[in-house]
Amino acid sequence: MKASSGSLSERTVERLREGVTRVDDRPPLVVRSPFTDERVGAVPACQPADVAAAAERARAAQEAWAARPIEERAGVLQRFADRAIEAREELLDVVQLEAGKARLDAHVELLDVVLTADYYARRGPTHLDAARRAGGIPLLTTAVERHDPVGLVGLIEPWNYPLTLAISDMLPALLAGNGAILKPAEATPFCALRAVELLTEAGVPEDLVQVVTGEGPTLGEPLVSNVDHVTFTGSTETGRTVAALAGEHLVDASMELGGKNAAVVLGDADISQAVRGLVHGCFANAGQLCISFERIYVEEGLYDDFISEFVDATEALTLGASLDFAADVGSLIGQHQLDTVEDHVADARERGATVETGGRRREDVGPLFYAPTVLTDLPEDATAACEETFGPVVSVTPVADADEAVVRTNDTPYGLHASVWTDDTDRGEALARRIETGSVSVNDAFLGMWAATDAPMGGVGDSGIGRRHGGDGIRKYTETQTVATQRVHPLAPVDGVPNRVAAVATTYGIRALRRLRRFSPLERE
Repeated sequence: MKASSGSLSERTVERLREGVTRVDDRPPLVVRSPFTDERVGAVPACQPADVAAAAERARAAQEAWAARPIEERAGVLQRFADRAIEAREELLDVVQLEAGKARLDAHVELLDVVLTADYYARRGPTHLDAARRAGGIPLLTTAVERHDPVGLVGLIEPWNYPLTLAISDMLPALLAGNGAILKPAEATPFCALRAVELLTEAGVPEDLVQVVTGEGPTLGEPLVSNVDHVTFTGSTETGRTVAALAGEHLVDASMELGGKNAAVVLGDADISQAVRGLVHGCFANAGQLCISFERIYVEEGLYDDFISEFVDATEALTLGASLDFAADVGSLIGQHQLDTVEDHVADARERGATVETGGRRREDVGPLFYAPTVLTDLPEDATAACEETFGPVVSVTPVADADEAVVRTNDTPYGLHASVWTDDTDRGEALARRIETGSVSVNDAFLGMWAATDAPMGGVGDSGIGRRHGGDGIRKYTETQTVATQRVHPLAPVDGVPNRVAAVATTYGIRALRRLRRFSPLERE
């Protein structure tokens, strides 16, 4: 199965199709490989009735799952990680066939799923531990915070990382005791279906995780209206629609949306390290990555050397459609994405930008391949300077100093990720604090940040709401309950005590309590 093209066997397609929830026969939704435009297989084009059935089944299974000790649920996640590793070659093939990416990029997806499962299996239970909180009146009142599952989580996930985003977002939801309905992207359903099979093999109860396949406009509203929390990863435009639906139905939501990420290369940076890191940071997954870079700002003293090495390194990248590790860069996902890339580059040329390398289709490799492209002299009003391209295109611009770099980095409605390169890590971390994004990598593109599963990750501004990873990434799938216990008598008016006297007494009591808390060593700790 390591030819330049391939497909899933009919037997595999039929088995995976059975994992789709539907209450009646549905027309087929054909999945084609970006590598060759050949048919991979087909899944049902589900309808709203299928979403309602999926919700009913998942809710029926969720109560018993939530009742199981969290340590047992954590064990399921560990077994899933084991099975994902065992199924490595098969999963990589499916990811490549559906998403058209280089095998190394598919491998990164697999590692993320394994590491996320391992992290939440080990650390997730502690994030949900009951916690004592300070009571209203010392010694007389206690308060305990607890976290309960919301019930049913809906996940609407994209095509660019079909394994990671379908499953890694789901794992903490399951550990917290929830059921799940997953709607994978129309272009990449088989990655999700195979991963859900592995979850079932690992011990996730039958019906707890439901998969519906089909068009977003058809399934979006019924999915949001049937769940208790919705997780969405995709474009900002679609995110606004999902957010409006969530608001209408009073459903909590977390979203990672678009970005126009920038990297800052300071004058004292190691050029070779910055080039190596940013070539990967710009062109991984053919640039179809929310946290990849489409803008690089370089201090003027380093600019000439940097752009020369960066262009050389970009030109050294290999493109390919084989199911092996030979290629550095894979295909774009579809014609719509190729059209966007071509439009942005054409607009840049018309406005006077220079194409240092790339800037053309690579039909000799496959129908949807585009050469990694480096632009210079890109006007600030060009489409490629303002809007997310989501393809293998980056602009490189000289700046006078770090201050200008920060101003230009922040000159966007997006705020997902950024990168700073410098020989002085203290300076880099200080500069990172001035950048208005949810995450910043210093002397790295993004993998170190993404792999830090104990730290929250997400965007600000038009790049989204909520966080994945860490404690935030699991507690968002819970409802918080506080139990406050009064040990002596209720905090209520005392019979026979005039209200005026009670008001004066409580005022003096609050003053005394504030002084106690201000000077108490325990309070200062």
